[in-house]
Amino acid sequence: MFIAIALHLLAALLAPLGAARLGRRVFPLLALVPAGTAVWALTRSVAARGDAPPVETVPWVPSLDLELAFRLDPLAWLMVLVVGAVGAMVLTYCTGYFEDDEKGLGRFAACLVGFAGAMVGLVTADDVLVLYLFWEVTTVLSYLLIGHSSQRRASRVAAGQALVVTTFGGLAMLAGLLLLARDAGTHRLSELVAHPPAATLTTSVAVVLVLLGVASKSAQVPFHFWLPAAMAAPTPVSAFLHAAAMVKAGVYLVARLAPALADVPVWRWLLVLGGALTMLLGAWRAMRQVDLKLLLAHGTVSQLGFLCLVLGVGNGDAALAGVALLVAHALFKSSLFLAVGVVDHATGTRDLRLLRGLRRSMPWTFWTCVLALASMAGIPPLYGFVAKEAALGALEHGGPTPGDGFSTLALVAVVLGSALTVAYSGRFLVLGLGDHAPGTDERPAPSGPTPVGHVSPWAVAVPVVLAEAGLLLAPFAGRVEHWLAPAAGPWPATPDPVHLALVPHVGVPLALTGVVLLVGGALVLAGRPVARWAGSLPQLLSAQRGYRWTMRTVERGANELTGHLQRGSLELNLALVFGTFVLLPGWALATGVAWPERVRLADGPAQVGTAVVVALAAVAAARSRRRLRGVFLVGVTGYGVAMLFLLHGAPDLALTQVLVETVSIAVFVLVLRHLPVRFRDFSTPLDRRLRWLLGAAVGTVMCLLAVTASAVRTAPHDPEALAERAKTFGGGTNIVNVILVDIRAWDTMGELSVVLVAATGVASLVFLHSERVTTSYDRVRDALGRRRSHAAVSEGGARWIPDAGALPPGGRSLMLEVATRLVFHVIIVWSVYLLLAGHNHPGGGFAAGLVAGLGLLLRYLAGGRAELGAALPVVPGWLLGTGLFLSAGTGLVSLLAGGEVLQTWTYDLHLGPVGELHLVSSVAFDVGVYLVVVGLLLDLLSSLGSALDRDAQERGDHTGRASAVLAGHEEEGSR
Repeated sequence: MFIAIALHLLAALLAPLGAARLGRRVFPLLALVPAGTAVWALTRSVAARGDAPPVETVPWVPSLDLELAFRLDPLAWLMVLVVGAVGAMVLTYCTGYFEDDEKGLGRFAACLVGFAGAMVGLVTADDVLVLYLFWEVTTVLSYLLIGHSSQRRASRVAAGQALVVTTFGGLAMLAGLLLLARDAGTHRLSELVAHPPAATLTTSVAVVLVLLGVASKSAQVPFHFWLPAAMAAPTPVSAFLHAAAMVKAGVYLVARLAPALADVPVWRWLLVLGGALTMLLGAWRAMRQVDLKLLLAHGTVSQLGFLCLVLGVGNGDAALAGVALLVAHALFKSSLFLAVGVVDHATGTRDLRLLRGLRRSMPWTFWTCVLALASMAGIPPLYGFVAKEAALGALEHGGPTPGDGFSTLALVAVVLGSALTVAYSGRFLVLGLGDHAPGTDERPAPSGPTPVGHVSPWAVAVPVVLAEAGLLLAPFAGRVEHWLAPAAGPWPATPDPVHLALVPHVGVPLALTGVVLLVGGALVLAGRPVARWAGSLPQLLSAQRGYRWTMRTVERGANELTGHLQRGSLELNLALVFGTFVLLPGWALATGVAWPERVRLADGPAQVGTAVVVALAAVAAARSRRRLRGVFLVGVTGYGVAMLFLLHGAPDLALTQVLVETVSIAVFVLVLRHLPVRFRDFSTPLDRRLRWLLGAAVGTVMCLLAVTASAVRTAPHDPEALAERAKTFGGGTNIVNVILVDIRAWDTMGELSVVLVAATGVASLVFLHSERVTTSYDRVRDALGRRRSHAAVSEGGARWIPDAGALPPGGRSLMLEVATRLVFHVIIVWSVYLLLAGHNHPGGGFAAGLVAGLGLLLRYLAGGRAELGAALPVVPGWLLGTGLFLSAGTGLVSLLAGGEVLQTWTYDLHLGPVGELHLVSSVAFDVGVYLVVVGLLLDLLSSLGSALDRDAQERGDHTGRASAVLAGHEEEGSR
């Protein structure tokens, strides 16, 4: 199963390359993947029906006991067959449907074959989280497929609508599944079905949430409106996603969970009532359509309601009829969608009022539609008739509690809906493909047969095969039942079970079928009066309008809320952040947090003295009226915290804190160059009091959190075990670094992503993205050009640093240039040492990157933006991207080497008299961290430093360096 999913993924990755070279001829090659999956499922038929179905598990997040679990039981086997077979046919059909010059052909092919793989993963998943993962993958891919013709507004709107509706339902379904898993004590679907949770209020809420996901995915009322709108997608998408695959995901979930949840009353009533309403509403609206594709779309909504109704009844007979209907629907509806695509290509229209004479001009397509429509209408000898008879028989026998009126309601709804199905099927055949066309008000009915153009044999043959499959399965209904019965699930035996048979027993179901055909035929014969009457009825409720109103309300509310809370006021933003911090953790502290029995305020006088200095500096910073003074006072608090870390025996944290504080001060100074010397405070005394009050509240809450942190520990404190695990698991003695790059490497990767986003955001606050990139490229190009074009000797003699001559004569500092020349290379060597030694000694990639960034800052202060380019002529984005890729690639290499993701490998090299070299594979991860941090600092210096310098020079200000700013602030301060 995992291999089948991986092959689909590989095919999706290669599809754009194949489409670029082969054009539409790539589709038959891609079709081999789902076809091979279907063949593989056939070879596993006996094993899937056995007592121990095939199970595959792949470790995912072992520390959380999460794994990719797949199980090929009878229901999953059936769905894999349907998805694989129909998917292969649809991909083959694409060969005749598209042209080689189709825009986005490679992307479409990749999404379609990837969707088939996602469906295979969804139906074989045996874990609720894995099922949700593939559920949302199908949602995203369906969004891309529906919006394939992105130049058309209808496609974009339909794609967004489908994404919003199905994503909402998916989130609700996830919450419901997690509630069920919690009550059942397992995330495994098979175990949850075998040992369902007790029917409690929580279970009922979970069932409602799960059925919300089912309704959104399978287009049940009130979420039915997205499916007809999705007909803006190309025909292959409609045939595969909206007939055989995506919309079946909800039906599959109902069939999967029905044996476990059918006894919960809300399960049966929601499915039966919702399914009945959906079936009737979809069939009624199909009667009013003139576009053949929309007629089939509303018919699909109706048939999906039929499926949910039958599967929701809650007995073994209904479950068997449900899976039989599922197979029949996949065959006849995909065949009809593909046939409509052939008609559209051949005639240029799908309007049944403008089509005439296709029975003679397109005989293969006509008879294909006849077979598929007859199967959909439940006319013998098609397989759709067999499945519908089984459904009527199951409903006649009643639900779990006979005599409660439950099955009678379902039976009446099915009979009415089936009669309407016969009616719109006849309307499709008589008006859409027959010799009579009613015409429109703008265009009269065609006087002769509709002109027909050339259609590829590939496109004609595929729907023929699917329609004939429904004809060939019917005579072997008994044998088919042998394979479908296990897929219906473990249900208690009934005294008079329903069976699949082409020749039904004489009884109520057969009589009801006669009534259905008579009523449906009468509606076809009275088509015009019925159509006029239906058109005259007012449309009281519209889910489509409700959706649009909801989206407009949400957007307006979001705009209003954003306008009130995010109006560009830094004071308001900070007040919201700090206020939330005070309220939420403060409420937890006040209500239910355990307090420690004893609090030790300090370990010695050094800590007390440092804490006093930090507190005084913080108060002075808050009262400072000069920006530069405030920055340095804030720096004192940061260095004081580093001293506290050091006094507590945490040199790693102290080193990192010192480096971060130094970089922060430098960044503040770069920004201060373009700000007034003094703070402009227009606040009132009340505002200042509120600020002090909020600050005191934040400090109090933070202090109490620190005090209570040790009291809420759940695991025993065992530093010796942690040190031992650092050696065995990470191959190092520096516990802090091992935690960052080995034990919690996933967290570090997430933080690296945040750093990358922060770098982009900070730079974007200064310049537009395009201007920033241009500035970076210009800086690199100028630096490389100067390096190639001139030597290090100029008219004034030897330079201490290469490009200091680019500064104005009055802006150079000889002392700073000399100091930079002496210490820069030492700084870089020290950063490399910290990088390599961090696994066993204080250091690591983060601290090493900060040290290297400070070296670059020194070069910039000494020589300006030209010297920064000479120091590191690289675009910052390259370093950021390379570092993140290198960190992620370390995990991939570990996986390919046969280990776990981000697993550490150690190597001891004997270097003779030099000694031994202990290497750890996670050093590569640390190198990625190093590059990301250096890239971040280079981006900050390029944006807040060199780019602003260039802007200042263009305005005539030639003193845009931090040293000049410092001098200016000092002079202002002395005055």
